[in-house]
Amino acid sequence: MSDVSHRQRGDLAGHPDEREMRERYSRVMGGRDVVFADGPVFLAGLYAAVSAWAVHFNDSQPELATTNLIAGIAVALLALGFSRAPERMYGMSHAIVVIGAWLIVSPWLVGDGPDAGIILSNVITGGIICLLGLVCAAAALKAHRSSSRGAGHAPRG
Repeated sequence: MSDVSHRQRGDLAGHPDEREMRERYSRVMGGRDVVFADGPVFLAGLYAAVSAWAVHFNDSQPELATTNLIAGIAVALLALGFSRAPERMYGMSHAIVVIGAWLIVSPWLVGDGPDAGIILSNVITGGIICLLGLVCAAAALKAHRSSSRGAGHAPRG
């Protein structure tokens, strides 16, 4: 009978191209830890953009409606950038957190006597965007660190 190896599936130990295969996999999947967050960030940005019309304060608070529209579009564009090239978005990842914080405080800074519904909408939306922005920032930092570690090492022979 032939000698059949009982290695575990998915285990690359002992494979002659192990190192190269792991490096290729890391390059292809690099930065994709943020993939589970970019969709929700995009949706939260879209909600922030249309919140003035969803909560019906576009007529009573036009400045706040404009602020939410611009902030929401910015968050949605950043989320698209993260989904396209997360390793390049490392420097912009903290902007999502800042925009989320701005959405939280904007009813008092931009609004003119906002009611509870407006405040609640902005605080919840801004809080969600802040939390998701922190997730994106952490994932981008992890991808940035792993790519900078791999760049400085000489291949083993």
